[in-house]
Amino acid sequence: MNDRACARFITTASVCVTLTIAAAEAFAQVGAGRPGRGDVPPVIAPAEIQRMFDAYALVQAQEQLKLADDKFPAFLSRFKALQDLRRTLQIERTRVLQQLRRLVNQGGDEAQIRAQLKTLQDVDAKVAIETQKAIETVDQVLDVRQQAQFRLFEELMERRKIELLMRARQANRLKNP
Repeated sequence: MNDRACARFITTASVCVTLTIAAAEAFAQVGAGRPGRGDVPPVIAPAEIQRMFDAYALVQAQEQLKLADDKFPAFLSRFKALQDLRRTLQIERTRVLQQLRRLVNQGGDEAQIRAQLKTLQDVDAKVAIETQKAIETVDQVLDVRQQAQFRLFEELMERRKIELLMRARQANRLKNP
């Protein structure tokens, strides 16, 4: 096994280990509760689910894009940076929306609401610009075909995330009618 193949194997193995550890930590946090014995079933925090899904997406990206060994480390760091950026910007946008909701629900005056709408507009513009820059850095390591595959891959991952959320909600409805 050459150095690049070894590095790729180690990276893939570390992602798998991270997934396993994250799942184990999430289940350990709930203690000894076991479904079926009257105890509360384990609940995984949304941040843990997001971390596990991000690690899953990374492994899937490696398989889908068929990256050369020498390109994988650069792709890995840039893809992770893109995921982190999206998460950070989503948190910022959610915070602004919560403030807007508070103003609307508590009868804030028009000037306050207008200012908060402007802030939301600024955040949306920032999201678009910074996300595009991060995608361009990922594209720098990919050829044209891989860039197209990456766009399709991201759409697929988004659909899978939505499917998982819908299944979880449906399972919760069945458990708690």
